[in-house]
Amino acid sequence: MGVAVVKRTAVIAGVGPLQGLGGALCLGAGQEGLHVVVAGRTLEKLNKVVAAITAAGGEATAMVCDVTEETQVVELIATAESIAPVHLAIFNAGNNMPGSFLEVEARHFEKCWKIACYGGFLFAREALRAMAARQSGCLLFTGASASMRGRPGYAAFTAAKGGLRNLAQSLAREFQPQGVHVGHVVIDGGIYGEKIEKLVPDWYAEQGEEGLIGLQGIVDAYMHLYRQPRNAWTHELDLRTHQESF
Repeated sequence: MGVAVVKRTAVIAGVGPLQGLGGALCLGAGQEGLHVVVAGRTLEKLNKVVAAITAAGGEATAMVCDVTEETQVVELIATAESIAPVHLAIFNAGNNMPGSFLEVEARHFEKCWKIACYGGFLFAREALRAMAARQSGCLLFTGASASMRGRPGYAAFTAAKGGLRNLAQSLAREFQPQGVHVGHVVIDGGIYGEKIEKLVPDWYAEQGEEGLIGLQGIVDAYMHLYRQPRNAWTHELDLRTHQESF
């Protein structure tokens, strides 16, 4: 008789195009043998990621979710749990939202905070309720340069990402003793993916693969955190190209 394989899920929030960080993380989780719950705001994009995972021999489910809506986040984690225990949860939501400070409207600041910080709170709370009960699992957050330092014109984004980083630290100190690995990954620079290629094509071409952070390298880092044993956990790591000053 063969050894029974314990089925587990990964739920990844903030998934956009296939050639983006969220999509790449989903593919990486699928390669780990996890059933991937692919969550984002656009079903067409989610379905493309699911198709890529299944084409590679994995299992995945698409689910539209706005991370700022509590009922949707609760349903997201509950759906993932109904498939199999959530063993990996990645919060990847939060777009770079620049704006001159004196011209920033309150709704812009609130929206930025609500996606990147409040959404992170909702996602983490629901994931940790499941993980802490089992005393196992891995919860990861996507950070940015703004998690570590403020720049002119990025006050709202910095406040949101800085808040998310502090949230991650608080959760790590509370839940790692309960057996849940909590990590925060600082993406210090632009990503060599579809989003930047479409937004700033000239700069994207100028930077090239050497000047922008590679998707596969980022995924490798996340999956390394996921695979770490309990007696050697990393809470935070930062990723950048060899050309990036810091």
